[in-house]
Amino acid sequence: MKDESVDLGIWDKLTKVVLGLLVLAIVVGIISLCVPLIHQNERMRSRNLELEAQIQREEEIAKHSKASLDSQRSDPKAIERLAREKLGYAKPGEVVIRFQEPAPATPAQ
Repeated sequence: MKDESVDLGIWDKLTKVVLGLLVLAIVVGIISLCVPLIHQNERMRSRNLELEAQIQREEEIAKHSKASLDSQRSDPKAIERLAREKLGYAKPGEVVIRFQEPAPATPAQ
């Protein structure tokens, strides 16, 4: 048998170019579909981190509030301190002195 090679000329080259362009188009299509998803994923991760930080802050506030509430329920000195600070109460014979912030100075007209 003879080894015969058929020269297709320009058609062989055009077929290779078309296949190359087809592969390139598929790759570009896949990338264009993935880029928005990547950006959305980044935004969601950022939002998730913000929410986790907010949860930590709220848990810390809840912990302090619970500790304050527990001390008010069980510690008579804490109740006395709150009554003195918030309500201005005093024991019999004590004098309560209240300090006021000075009024802000207004510029002369």
